[in-house]
Amino acid sequence: MNLKRFLLVSFLAVSTSFSVLSQEASYPIIPKPAQLEKMPGQFNWYKNTVIRNGGGAGFAAATKELQQVTAGLKSSTKRPNFILIKKDQGITAAEGYQLLVEPSQITILTANPEGAFWAISTLKQLIGSSALKPGAASFVVPALKIADAPKFAWRGIHLDVSRHFFDMAYLKTFIDRMVLYKFNKFHIHLTDDQGWRIEIKKYPELTSKGAWRKLNAHDSVCLKLAKDNPDYALPEKHFKTIDGERMYGGFYTQDEMRDLIRYASSRGVEMIPEIDMPGHMMAATKLMPWLTASGISQQGKTFSEPLCPCKETTYEFAENVFSEIFALFPSKYVHLGADEVEKDSWAKSEECKEMMKRENLKSVEELQSHFVHRMERFFNSKGKKMIGWDEILEGGVSPTATMMYWRAWVPKAPKHAAEKGLNMIMMPGEYCYFDFQQDAGSLKKVYGFDPYNYGFTKAEEKLVLGVQAGIWTEYIPSEARLEYMIFPRMQALSEVAWSTGEKDWASFEKRMNAQYPLLDAMNINYRQPDLTGFSPKSVFVDQTTLKIINPLAGSILRYTTDGSHPTVNSKVYNGQLLINKPTQVKITAFRPNGKMGEVYTIDYDQQAYSKGLSLSKAEKGLKFSYYPKSYKSVVEIKEADKKSDAITAAIEIPLKEQAPTFGTQHEGYFYADEDGVYTFYLRADDGSNLYLNNKLLVDNDGLHSAIEKSAQVALGKGYHPFKLLFIEGGGGYTLALDYVGPNGHRKTVSATDFAHE
Repeated sequence: MNLKRFLLVSFLAVSTSFSVLSQEASYPIIPKPAQLEKMPGQFNWYKNTVIRNGGGAGFAAATKELQQVTAGLKSSTKRPNFILIKKDQGITAAEGYQLLVEPSQITILTANPEGAFWAISTLKQLIGSSALKPGAASFVVPALKIADAPKFAWRGIHLDVSRHFFDMAYLKTFIDRMVLYKFNKFHIHLTDDQGWRIEIKKYPELTSKGAWRKLNAHDSVCLKLAKDNPDYALPEKHFKTIDGERMYGGFYTQDEMRDLIRYASSRGVEMIPEIDMPGHMMAATKLMPWLTASGISQQGKTFSEPLCPCKETTYEFAENVFSEIFALFPSKYVHLGADEVEKDSWAKSEECKEMMKRENLKSVEELQSHFVHRMERFFNSKGKKMIGWDEILEGGVSPTATMMYWRAWVPKAPKHAAEKGLNMIMMPGEYCYFDFQQDAGSLKKVYGFDPYNYGFTKAEEKLVLGVQAGIWTEYIPSEARLEYMIFPRMQALSEVAWSTGEKDWASFEKRMNAQYPLLDAMNINYRQPDLTGFSPKSVFVDQTTLKIINPLAGSILRYTTDGSHPTVNSKVYNGQLLINKPTQVKITAFRPNGKMGEVYTIDYDQQAYSKGLSLSKAEKGLKFSYYPKSYKSVVEIKEADKKSDAITAAIEIPLKEQAPTFGTQHEGYFYADEDGVYTFYLRADDGSNLYLNNKLLVDNDGLHSAIEKSAQVALGKGYHPFKLLFIEGGGGYTLALDYVGPNGHRKTVSATDFAHE
């Protein structure tokens, strides 16, 4: 029975005459269930509510979870009511469940333990924040019927524990939060250049020495940032004195990992290990330099020198390591990595030249493919399925491998993999890398991710196993910083991964705003919704009023005007603030639990309206110039590098073929149709600067992911000199310009806004 058929049959089976309601107002559940119907009344959950396991031994963990929730309540009732878990083989959709809440009983129907946990997660969200903190007298659950099942079988979170370490206690908490939002795959990145985190009994030095390091460049950046933001501080618990030196690190014993795997499995979460090779292996090659082609552990031009695929000792090492990993992790999936491999040492190696000749390999890319194929054969011989990053496509790949797509700047890779019949997991950095810095548009961007939008046929869509978030921790040294980077983007991706209906951003945003008290109850250091209604570079002519829009109920806004950061003792913003002289305002939101949001700095400048020009020969559009070179900043663009030019209607890049890295310039005039203060919003990936009236207005320069920055300017009616510089550093680009004029409406610039002479 397919998913749509299951939902229809399930819903009809529990349906009555009550109408199906829009759920975001009363039922802020994330991810959104496929079918929900309101019923009259409510279920009151007391300390003596009886939990009944009608599903058998496989449902013991789910039963225990309900019992623990019940045990924390304070009040009892004279006539105990019931919560029943019942196994129903008629529910054939994988992980599907039905939830029936009546005044006398809650019934969970599912065919497997995973479905029971997803139903419990839904129950907790229906109860609200009181379900996630101790001390409640009782719970109230609204009466309803739900029939639900996931869109994708793979709903994953990837966590890098090598760059910065996270201990076992926190990983269990992390799993609990995954379960609350119905994620079922925990991909743990156990090794990288910066540290080896899993015990390998054959090679004990990998953790006795390879798990520890002196502070590196990433740590230095974090410590510098920690001066203003304590979330960047490296936790003291991860330091140890070794041979008189203070070292950072940590590792998991196999017994500890076995316990974590049991913990995850009992909650419906499968743990997927990654031992990344042949690249990213410096934690091992520092101890065993004979594993490299040069016999030296060293940094290459871009990445560290990898394992040598031309030495039998490399395969002996790899097979010994993976044999212990296979025995430890019951998952049929194991991740080989195989990304970002610096191949220069292979090209110089006589051993590799001989192997390439002997095996008829024409390039070092085919040599990498040879390594991947041989490792996959070993995986398969042990009953495991190999996952690799999308670089495994280079040089040829086995159709039995699973590709994890991450390089958004290689948009044809998913289609190429599909044509070869590869299963794939979608984790493009543009949408799914939660270590990327956030701005006001980040959450909506994640929510808008369509994992099928790669030119697949309907048959090829079936090769998409699911989606996954990626969290790389070079600049995420603490639990608080990790939580800030993943919440609430995690909730947005959960709906992409689970929900089958049409996406509705307004509905999700409303439900997400109702979810923040749940995150408060779990003491999660989430990124609060952006305060809006202002620009960091604001302008007034005579005077103005700062009117801030705060989307999150329950927050208190506090501000300063003396240059200091706001604290819990700073002035409370009461809804408006008169500005009649140049002023710097710093403002932030405090949640009821005291957690502080982003600090916003608003610099007010008093300006007169700049005089607009009249053009005698105004022609529509902008002059466009193209520079196919590599730049780190827009100020590096040189006229001598220009290859072509054109006229564009607005802000387009009219090139059918583009270099991997390039710069552009749009130049002409912006037309202000009336006197007033104009706010410009520049969103760019990578860097872009906006110049108006021959002055820098918006500085969004540098190599970075898509970020929006804004600034205001007082313009008189008429034409104003306009220039926009942009650089693409590789990996796909974004360039968009919006503005708000005196009428207060935001719009994307168009042909009517520009002219050139």
